[in-house]
Amino acid sequence: MSKLTTLGEFIVERQSDFPFAKGELSRLLSAIRLAAKIVNREVNKAGLVDDILGNAGEENVQGEQQQKLDVYANNQMIAALKAQQEVCGIGSEENEDFIAFDKGEAVWGKYVVLMDPLDGSSNIDVNVSIGTIFSIYRRKSKPGTVATLEDFLQPGDDLVAAGYVIYGSSTMLVFSTGHGVNGFTLDTSIGVFCLSHPNMKIPEDGRIYSINEGNYKQFPEGVKRYIKYCQEEDEATDRPYTSRYIGSLVADFHRNLIKGGIYIYPQTGSNPNGKLRLMYENIPLAFLVEQAGGKASDGRRRILGIEPEHLHQRTPLFIGSKKMVENAEAFMKEYSPAEARTEA
Repeated sequence: MSKLTTLGEFIVERQSDFPFAKGELSRLLSAIRLAAKIVNREVNKAGLVDDILGNAGEENVQGEQQQKLDVYANNQMIAALKAQQEVCGIGSEENEDFIAFDKGEAVWGKYVVLMDPLDGSSNIDVNVSIGTIFSIYRRKSKPGTVATLEDFLQPGDDLVAAGYVIYGSSTMLVFSTGHGVNGFTLDTSIGVFCLSHPNMKIPEDGRIYSINEGNYKQFPEGVKRYIKYCQEEDEATDRPYTSRYIGSLVADFHRNLIKGGIYIYPQTGSNPNGKLRLMYENIPLAFLVEQAGGKASDGRRRILGIEPEHLHQRTPLFIGSKKMVENAEAFMKEYSPAEARTEA
């Protein structure tokens, strides 16, 4: 029987990749690991405990109904990260503004974390896979001072680490520190994440396209043409492709990362700048897909090269296998040259 590598062991073994960090990054990832296990426990209670399912009765800054587990996951992630005192601030999709820690050792923290604490939470009540998305940056402001907006509004090219947790048939933590992508599955019998998917690589091409075709009439012409292309039979290119759309970004992305495919959430008439958040969803997943050999853009620009202008900025997202994304971009360039240009 081969020896299992736990997440803790893996982090220690890879510490040499970050000589500047001196253990802080390891403690940050450990905090995320702890929060993920706590959230996983609550997710698995859904349907058994009355105070977990349903709306919290409030809207978040996005104007979306907060689920009870949204609030719970957000609080757990913030508490776990704050306790490590390695971050000077946290940005969350659930909060209107970033949280800057102004007391204790946290003001000396070298990092900031941005997160979507519970992606796909509208699917909780129907038992569909959901997840947590996170990204880690080194702060720009001087340690010992209170974090500023500049610390958070950094392009994806400046990321130190990013990842996600998917709560599904099994719970997995997938992350990258800029040295490849690795996946860890939670062994619930001992409460430990074990390396199950080392050095993950997305296939260069795929046969799955993931998009909410219910919004078809509102799509740019380039996206409409690409969907038709995917549906047309062509023996030379092994089409038609297969449509798979879960409606939970983490779940759709995770499947395509393993099997190959493309996920698209374009601009629409009701969401002219796209719906997904640049800082909390698009950038961390773009970082992962590039580390795995894939590609991510807004239909024109590389996601990791976009300079953020505000915390809750939205952009379209074309992400997945490199050849599929490049093909979709070609359709956008030909049929939607003006629409492919996204304003912040």
